[in-house]
Amino acid sequence: MNKPLILISAYLITCSSSSLAANWSTTQLHVNRGEFTNPFTLDEAKTSVFSLQHASGYDYGDNFFFVDYIDDDIEDNYQDRDFYLEWYSTVSLSAVSDYSFKKGFLKDVGLVMGVNIAGDPKVVKYLPGIKLSWDIPGFNYVSTTITGYFDDSAGVAKQGVPSQSNAWMFDLAWGYPFTLGNQKFLFTGHAEYIGSRQNEFGAYVNDWLLAQPILQWDLGHALGNQSDTLMLGIEWQIWRNKLGGTVNESAPQLHVAWTF
Repeated sequence: MNKPLILISAYLITCSSSSLAANWSTTQLHVNRGEFTNPFTLDEAKTSVFSLQHASGYDYGDNFFFVDYIDDDIEDNYQDRDFYLEWYSTVSLSAVSDYSFKKGFLKDVGLVMGVNIAGDPKVVKYLPGIKLSWDIPGFNYVSTTITGYFDDSAGVAKQGVPSQSNAWMFDLAWGYPFTLGNQKFLFTGHAEYIGSRQNEFGAYVNDWLLAQPILQWDLGHALGNQSDTLMLGIEWQIWRNKLGGTVNESAPQLHVAWTF
């Protein structure tokens, strides 16, 4: 069994055992539709992304993962019925040490381990690091994460994209609920910076900045049904040096989220 399958299997075992002890959990299906640029051919393609997302918290930390199924309307071996997965598990240092890290806006410090897996390109990245959770008035959550970005990809010899040297990542994630009149909204999303590196042929891979802010309208509440269940909105994908190349992109997407 290869490493990605081992990691996925280990994660599923962890989920099935920890879910019984979860203090809270939420699972969502996201559907996005927009037009994106292939950074290698510069072609524009209408793309659908179906994403299963899960977050849960237990006594000693939290877990988060999403799995994307991606398909566009051009057969070019880029995002043609492909999948992409990210998983992060955080251990709260306050919980395991019985020491409070709360000071000012800082709420907690955690140790995080993540993995990113892309299907067709045969990309695997490991992301060990530190997560800072913040207590900012009005926000459901704000976190900043600093990790390594260690490559374990298959590389060209195994029909993948070129493997790369290691780098580092900084990520900011947030959720801000607000109301306008009797309508409920949520402004959420994340922004990440990943440092530059080299591929296996010695070519330079640019650092990149990716931001994905989402403005959601609580459609379920507006229709007189349960709040925080059916959300409709716009997700804006903003890339600088998309996938380490030179393409910059600003792409709005129609966004629907359903909480199970």
